[in-house]
Amino acid sequence: QSVAAPRILVAAPASGTGKTTIVCGLLQALIRRGMRPLACKCGPDYIDPMFHSKVIGAKSRNLDLFFADGNLVRATLARDAAACDITVIEGAMGYYDGIAMSDDASAWDVARSTATPTVLVVDGRGRARSIAAEIAGFIGFHAESQIAGVILNRVSAGLYPRVKELIEAECGVSVLGYVPRLDDFTLESRHLGLVTADEVADLHEKVDALAARLEQTLDMDAIVALARTAPPLMFDEPELPGTLSSEVNHWGDSPMIQVNERGDSPMIHPRIAVAQDAAFCFYYDDTLRLFERMGAEVVPFSPLADDALPEDIDGLYLGGGYPELYAAQLSANEGMRASVKQAVEDGLPTVAECGGFLYLHESLEDDEGVPHPMVGVLPARAFKTEKLGRFGYITLTAKTDGLLAAAGEQLRAHEFHYWESERPGEAFAAQKPLSDRGWECCITTDTLYAGFPHLYLPGSPQAAWRFVQACTRRARG
Repeated sequence: QSVAAPRILVAAPASGTGKTTIVCGLLQALIRRGMRPLACKCGPDYIDPMFHSKVIGAKSRNLDLFFADGNLVRATLARDAAACDITVIEGAMGYYDGIAMSDDASAWDVARSTATPTVLVVDGRGRARSIAAEIAGFIGFHAESQIAGVILNRVSAGLYPRVKELIEAECGVSVLGYVPRLDDFTLESRHLGLVTADEVADLHEKVDALAARLEQTLDMDAIVALARTAPPLMFDEPELPGTLSSEVNHWGDSPMIQVNERGDSPMIHPRIAVAQDAAFCFYYDDTLRLFERMGAEVVPFSPLADDALPEDIDGLYLGGGYPELYAAQLSANEGMRASVKQAVEDGLPTVAECGGFLYLHESLEDDEGVPHPMVGVLPARAFKTEKLGRFGYITLTAKTDGLLAAAGEQLRAHEFHYWESERPGEAFAAQKPLSDRGWECCITTDTLYAGFPHLYLPGSPQAAWRFVQACTRRARG
């Protein structure tokens, strides 16, 4: 298939150079021009897409070449980009920073795989001609760098014209504007990255004011024109697992599973309860959409505010987030804790990732180290540590049959957590890519997957299909 999709990727030489701030302002500036932008994020980030989504009023997408191959990444991008005027993709870390010391799954890898022109954001503080040397190095590092433009960050209006002239003469790349020092727009951080978008007071007003300033210092016409030079996205439509559908089993927006095995009556559509509130907010929206394409209904609920699980549910998905910051409130909601415990122990198909995994413990320490009673399905306590223990991309190999995988099957995942468990599990062997490091993790049964690893199920659709099938069997009684 071929889909026209004007697009740019905004990258930087390193983390901490203001990419997220600039991307949010750029998205709002495009909206102010009457355009409908799509936002995407390279890598397994949950928090930056929350900011994107708040700005554009639609879900941001993750594009990750460890979780998915190039074809699936292009198909994912094309599915939403086709309905938008322009796509802005935010890079991760430094432009060429990928798995281990390689550039695999880096922002550059995404730009190359999707043929997306890149705008490099370069910090201009404390130097002059050396800026050109850095830019020239990034352009020349790969023959197909994809770098087609530069934005200078933290540069004064007086210095900008001379630096722009220098870069364009020495590097042969267009400078598309600058961003002055923005002391009045800073994003706070915490142990898993930035605070979430919902925690920033007056975010819309702040981003709109930022956009108004960027409209004065960025060449918006040139940025839009650069996006329109991107070639059409080329991809083969991915197929989904499953044998129950009489439809063509593709990634359309309609549920795939419409008929039963005999093909003579509507199939039951299972209802999957998904925890969604301030404590549980780390989800890949593409995973939830995949459940729906497989015939399931996603039913949001709040472990913080609701008294019990939704009625008539056939599955439960407890995602990641910040349960440690809300441990006292989660503990005080005894009705919900009892409801979840009863459901899991009764065999409700359940996926619990990272924060959701912590929630199932007997107790969870809060940010001050104070323990609070939790659901109590898992006979162990969860406690605070002072540093990241296991983090980054991993490949999971199932050691035994379970809810999401049969013995020997593999899932791509990632870990990133400061809290630890007395019982992290041993149902899967985790192996870091391009590394000798590995460990055991996760707890699994026929109806439960619980562990620290986060899963991107569009990249492992067979696992999603197993979960939906288990929920369907539950719905059938």
